[in-house]
Amino acid sequence: MAVIGAVVTIGYAALGLAQILVLNPLAAVPGMELDQIRAVMATRGERIDAWPPVTFAVVGAGLAVVIVVATLAGRPRPTTVLLFVSLGLVGGAPAYWIASFGAGMSLADAFAIGGGDVSPWAVPLYAVSAVALVTALVLPVARAARGRAQILRTSTDRTV
Repeated sequence: MAVIGAVVTIGYAALGLAQILVLNPLAAVPGMELDQIRAVMATRGERIDAWPPVTFAVVGAGLAVVIVVATLAGRPRPTTVLLFVSLGLVGGAPAYWIASFGAGMSLADAFAIGGGDVSPWAVPLYAVSAVALVTALVLPVARAARGRAQILRTSTDRTV
Protein backbone atom coordinates (compact mmCIF):
# COMPACT_ATOMS: atom_id res chain seq x y z
CA MET A 1 0.00 0.00 0.00
CA ALA A 2 2.80 2.44 0.88
CA VAL A 3 4.71 1.77 -2.33
CA ILE A 4 1.59 2.23 -4.47
CA GLY A 5 0.85 5.43 -2.55
CA ALA A 6 4.41 6.62 -3.13
CA VAL A 7 4.15 5.97 -6.86
CA VAL A 8 0.85 7.88 -7.05
CA THR A 9 2.20 10.74 -4.92
CA ILE A 10 5.43 11.06 -6.90
CA GLY A 11 3.46 10.90 -10.15
CA TYR A 12 1.18 13.64 -8.82
CA ALA A 13 4.20 15.79 -7.94
CA ALA A 14 5.82 15.20 -11.34
CA LEU A 15 2.63 16.06 -13.23
CA GLY A 16 2.17 19.19 -11.13
CA LEU A 17 5.74 20.26 -11.84
CA ALA A 18 5.34 19.64 -15.58
CA GLN A 19 1.97 21.42 -15.58
CA ILE A 20 3.35 24.57 -14.00
CA LEU A 21 6.64 24.82 -15.88
CA VAL A 22 5.75 23.40 -19.30
CA LEU A 23 2.20 22.30 -20.06
CA ASN A 24 0.27 25.34 -18.86
CA PRO A 25 2.57 27.95 -20.43
CA LEU A 26 2.34 26.11 -23.77
CA ALA A 27 -1.45 25.96 -23.51
CA ALA A 28 -1.72 29.58 -22.37
CA VAL A 29 0.25 30.90 -25.35
CA PRO A 30 -0.61 28.60 -28.26
CA GLY A 31 1.67 28.71 -31.25
CA MET A 32 4.78 29.61 -29.29
CA GLU A 33 7.50 27.30 -28.03
CA LEU A 34 8.53 27.36 -24.40
CA ASP A 35 11.78 29.21 -25.11
CA GLN A 36 9.86 31.85 -27.06
CA ILE A 37 7.34 32.25 -24.26
CA ARG A 38 10.11 32.76 -21.73
CA ALA A 39 11.92 35.21 -24.00
CA VAL A 40 8.79 37.32 -24.46
CA MET A 41 8.13 37.21 -20.74
CA ALA A 42 11.67 38.40 -20.04
CA THR A 43 11.26 41.39 -22.36
CA ARG A 44 8.13 42.31 -20.38
CA GLY A 45 9.83 41.95 -17.00
CA GLU A 46 8.17 38.66 -16.14
CA ARG A 47 9.44 35.14 -15.54
CA ILE A 48 8.32 31.79 -14.22
CA ASP A 49 10.30 31.05 -11.09
CA ALA A 50 11.14 27.37 -10.81
CA TRP A 51 11.52 27.22 -7.04
CA PRO A 52 7.80 27.13 -6.07
CA PRO A 53 6.91 24.18 -8.34
CA VAL A 54 10.19 22.41 -7.59
CA THR A 55 9.52 22.84 -3.86
CA PHE A 56 6.00 21.46 -4.40
CA ALA A 57 7.40 18.39 -6.17
CA VAL A 58 10.24 17.79 -3.68
CA VAL A 59 7.94 18.09 -0.66
CA GLY A 60 5.40 15.74 -2.27
CA ALA A 61 8.04 13.16 -3.16
CA GLY A 62 9.63 13.53 0.27
CA LEU A 63 6.29 12.90 1.93
CA ALA A 64 5.90 9.73 -0.12
CA VAL A 65 9.33 8.51 0.96
CA VAL A 66 8.59 9.29 4.62
CA ILE A 67 5.38 7.25 4.45
CA VAL A 68 7.21 4.29 2.90
CA VAL A 69 10.01 4.41 5.49
CA ALA A 70 7.53 4.79 8.37
CA THR A 71 5.52 1.87 7.02
CA LEU A 72 8.58 -0.34 6.81
CA ALA A 73 9.69 0.67 10.30
CA GLY A 74 6.36 0.40 12.08
CA ARG A 75 4.19 -2.06 10.19
CA PRO A 76 0.93 -0.08 10.51
CA ARG A 77 -2.42 -1.33 9.27
CA PRO A 78 -2.97 -0.90 5.51
CA THR A 79 -5.93 1.39 6.25
CA THR A 80 -3.66 3.65 8.30
CA VAL A 81 -1.18 3.85 5.43
CA LEU A 82 -4.03 4.58 3.01
CA LEU A 83 -5.27 7.36 5.29
CA PHE A 84 -1.85 9.04 5.42
CA VAL A 85 -1.34 8.71 1.66
CA SER A 86 -4.82 10.15 1.10
CA LEU A 87 -4.16 13.08 3.42
CA GLY A 88 -0.94 13.83 1.54
CA LEU A 89 -2.79 13.82 -1.77
CA VAL A 90 -5.55 16.01 -0.32
CA GLY A 91 -2.86 18.55 0.49
CA GLY A 92 -1.61 18.32 -3.07
CA ALA A 93 -4.41 20.50 -4.49
CA PRO A 94 -3.79 23.57 -2.34
CA ALA A 95 -0.03 23.06 -2.60
CA TYR A 96 -0.32 22.90 -6.39
CA TRP A 97 -2.44 26.05 -6.45
CA ILE A 98 0.07 27.92 -4.31
CA ALA A 99 3.03 26.67 -6.37
CA SER A 100 1.35 27.63 -9.65
CA PHE A 101 0.01 31.02 -8.61
CA GLY A 102 3.13 33.06 -9.42
CA ALA A 103 3.66 31.35 -12.77
CA GLY A 104 0.05 31.97 -13.73
CA MET A 105 0.23 35.62 -12.76
CA SER A 106 3.47 36.09 -14.67
CA LEU A 107 1.89 34.59 -17.78
CA ALA A 108 -1.18 36.76 -17.28
CA ASP A 109 0.86 39.93 -16.91
CA ALA A 110 3.16 39.16 -19.84
CA PHE A 111 0.47 38.13 -22.33
CA ALA A 112 -2.65 39.94 -21.03
CA ILE A 113 -4.48 36.67 -20.41
CA GLY A 114 -6.18 35.05 -17.44
CA GLY A 115 -3.83 33.64 -14.83
CA GLY A 116 -5.65 30.35 -14.26
CA ASP A 117 -4.85 26.92 -15.63
CA VAL A 118 -5.41 26.68 -19.36
CA SER A 119 -3.95 23.22 -19.86
CA PRO A 120 -6.35 20.37 -19.06
CA TRP A 121 -3.62 18.57 -17.12
CA ALA A 122 -4.55 20.33 -13.88
CA VAL A 123 -7.87 18.47 -13.86
CA PRO A 124 -6.35 15.07 -12.98
CA LEU A 125 -4.50 16.70 -10.09
CA TYR A 126 -7.68 18.15 -8.63
CA ALA A 127 -9.57 14.90 -9.33
CA VAL A 128 -6.99 12.79 -7.48
CA SER A 129 -7.12 15.21 -4.54
CA ALA A 130 -10.94 15.05 -4.52
CA VAL A 131 -10.92 11.23 -4.49
CA ALA A 132 -8.30 11.32 -1.75
CA LEU A 133 -10.49 13.70 0.28
CA VAL A 134 -13.46 11.35 0.04
CA THR A 135 -11.21 8.45 1.02
CA ALA A 136 -9.77 10.36 3.98
CA LEU A 137 -13.28 11.20 5.19
CA VAL A 138 -14.86 7.77 4.64
CA LEU A 139 -12.00 5.58 5.86
CA PRO A 140 -12.13 6.55 9.58
CA VAL A 141 -15.92 6.29 9.59
CA ALA A 142 -15.79 2.83 8.01
CA ARG A 143 -13.09 1.75 10.44
CA ALA A 144 -15.12 2.96 13.42
CA ALA A 145 -18.26 1.23 12.16
CA ARG A 146 -16.34 -2.02 11.65
CA GLY A 147 -14.91 -1.74 15.17
CA ARG A 148 -18.35 -1.09 16.63
CA ALA A 149 -19.80 -4.08 14.78
CA GLN A 150 -16.99 -6.24 16.13
CA ILE A 151 -17.68 -5.07 19.69
CA LEU A 152 -21.37 -5.83 19.28
CA ARG A 153 -20.59 -9.32 17.92
CA THR A 154 -18.24 -9.98 20.80
CA SER A 155 -20.78 -8.88 23.44
CA THR A 156 -23.51 -10.94 21.75
CA ASP A 157 -21.26 -14.01 21.71
CA ARG A 158 -20.64 -13.67 25.46
CA THR A 159 -24.33 -13.54 26.32
CA VAL A 160 -25.17 -16.71 24.40
